[in-house]
Amino acid sequence: MEKVQHPIAPVFDEQSKVLILGSFPSVKSREQMFFYGHPQNRFWKVIARLAGETEPQNIEEKKQLLLNSHIAVWDVIASCEIEGSSDSSITNVVANDISGILNAADIRQIYCNGTKAYELYCRYIRPQTGKDAVKLPSTSPANAAWSVEKLVKAWEDEIAPLIPKSTNP
Repeated sequence: MEKVQHPIAPVFDEQSKVLILGSFPSVKSREQMFFYGHPQNRFWKVIARLAGETEPQNIEEKKQLLLNSHIAVWDVIASCEIEGSSDSSITNVVANDISGILNAADIRQIYCNGTKAYELYCRYIRPQTGKDAVKLPSTSPANAAWSVEKLVKAWEDEIAPLIPKSTNP
């Protein structure tokens, strides 16, 4: 087990209406210093489809997609002990303080990307904020039972009404 600090700053601005929280960045995400860095993670495919945009190819395009879509992204955990990228191995959790995002942005709904993020949110952050979160199916490659199409549909039912849809193909 390795004690790891979250190395990535949250992405948000005052226009953000949706906050999506993961559990903790994967090894690949920590190496790239940006969210959902594993090539098999479907997060960027799902968000691009929801926004009516092409899938972003680099960190700057990913940030722009989020901000243009009024989506804030961060993780529940500030530091923990973790084995590789395994959510099931997470122990000794210190939660992130999301109040800076909530105070600066017009967040209308908090979503958790997967069961572990949702469980951690309910345990560590909800008592501080008093705000409920909605659990979405994980975009992680570990959630292989969910195709991109099935993920898009599930996420779309929740998030689409809160984000602008691009007219760009």
